[in-house]
Amino acid sequence: MKKTLILAAVMVLLAGIVCGCGKTAGSKDDITTSSDKVRIITTIFPEYDWVREIFGDKSAEVDLTLLLDNGVDMHSYQPTSDDIVKISNCDIFIYVGGESDKWVEDVIKSAGNKDMMVINLLDILGERLKEEELVEGMQGEEEEEEGEDEEGPEYDEHVWLSLKNAQILCEEIEKVIEKADPENADIYKANKDAYVAKLSELDKEYEDVADGASMKTLLFGDRFPFRYLTEDYGLDYYAAFIGCSAETEASFETITFLAGKVDELNLKNVMTIENSDNKIAQSIIANTSNKDQSILALDSMQSVTSKDVEAGEKYYSIMESNLAVLKEALK
Repeated sequence: MKKTLILAAVMVLLAGIVCGCGKTAGSKDDITTSSDKVRIITTIFPEYDWVREIFGDKSAEVDLTLLLDNGVDMHSYQPTSDDIVKISNCDIFIYVGGESDKWVEDVIKSAGNKDMMVINLLDILGERLKEEELVEGMQGEEEEEEGEDEEGPEYDEHVWLSLKNAQILCEEIEKVIEKADPENADIYKANKDAYVAKLSELDKEYEDVADGASMKTLLFGDRFPFRYLTEDYGLDYYAAFIGCSAETEASFETITFLAGKVDELNLKNVMTIENSDNKIAQSIIANTSNKDQSILALDSMQSVTSKDVEAGEKYYSIMESNLAVLKEALK
């Protein structure tokens, strides 16, 4: 996946605000961060929710911000000047890393707060990372089709959709939180241990469903951000686009190929991700022999909003719901 990132715009914003990165008396930022709370900025919802779980009943000790809180996913996000100020003033900044977060590098380098602790999820996972791949029948992006030279491997950024990864990431996030607030280290560790145990139990439930499934293949009439999940449980997949693709229209060849796979494998369902308009999935079904497949959606958590958070949305509950959908899909 290749995308144009206007890093010059970020630098212009930084030039105007870096000198004023400290809290200004009377400003909104001053009102919300003048206490001794640990100030944590997270880019996406899973990171945000993991931090909430680690703090638990100590939520009064943290000033926690979800940066992408309006449903815009990280692949198209560009920071505002307010976002940059918040990042520059925080104690801990947690982001995914990878191509979509290229803008972060300049923000961190120019941050006024040199004591800020930074957590890059991709760096933590290291050898567990998987490169983006074009599987048979998948429609590549225009730049890839034109053979544009790659600067290096592009890793699949959707690491949070693996419960195994989530456990590793929570362990590392908690260690950094301990450094920021050592007085409550025992509480944070206990909360993390309890939460990781829950994630481990849910991971085993996924394993049981996959091991007992009669069908081992998922077919997505959509982007495919679930590579880590499928590899965790030995599942195969076909899809219209890679997980980070900006494409929205599938070619006739892609539709025809995927419809043929539905027939060949006798699939009862075509998958999508959350908030899909289902047009590609419907086109695939319309080109199958039976034309009676159901459409099922897995939630990649890329569109969670602040309203969803206020309504009680949780990483664990979404992964629990995804398990129910997966169970149906693998019948």
